[in-house]
Amino acid sequence: MKNWIRLEELALTLSAIFMFSQLDYAWWWYPVLFFTPDLSMVGYLVDTRWGAAVYNLFHHRGTAVILFLLGSWLLIPWVQLTAVILFGHASFDRIFGYGLKYPDSFQHTHVGTIGKEQ
Repeated sequence: MKNWIRLEELALTLSAIFMFSQLDYAWWWYPVLFFTPDLSMVGYLVDTRWGAAVYNLFHHRGTAVILFLLGSWLLIPWVQLTAVILFGHASFDRIFGYGLKYPDSFQHTHVGTIGKEQ
């Protein structure tokens, strides 16, 4: 079952790349911005509850969908770009087992435990 889910996440990652290709940005923007959602881990400097909330905001595909719809409705291309990056990054993370975080630990995610504790 895990492999099917990984294939689904791969398909979603590839769909984000396709969505990016429909925007009017140079290709180099995608790889440059791809890992910027991981900057949200800085919330863990406060504590795990705050870290999980900030991390999840930037790794939830619902956030990406809402931003994309908002950017499309308001005709703001950089908001659409942000949404596509968030969507693609979140899907890519889930291929490798990095999911949304629970507030007790960075390693405790909605798709399982990550790291040495596994």
